[in-house]
Amino acid sequence: MPKSLNSPRHVALTDALIAQRNAAGMTQAQVATALGHPQSYIAKIEGGERRLDVVELVDLADVIGLDLHKLVTTLRTVSHS
Repeated sequence: MPKSLNSPRHVALTDALIAQRNAAGMTQAQVATALGHPQSYIAKIEGGERRLDVVELVDLADVIGLDLHKLVTTLRTVSHS
């Protein structure tokens, strides 16, 4: 199995995070502040340079109002390769 960074699923994940952050009307800096991290933390996540563990994803989803069930359902439809 290939590494997840830059895989189609990872790209779909970062696209969904960016879209939801924008839909929430938040900047990277605002999300980072809410999470107690520098803006570069969000930039690296959205740029596909940093992976998220499950707890980080849940925290981020809570801040931007992302429905994780819907996200996982969507990611399951994306090709593995």
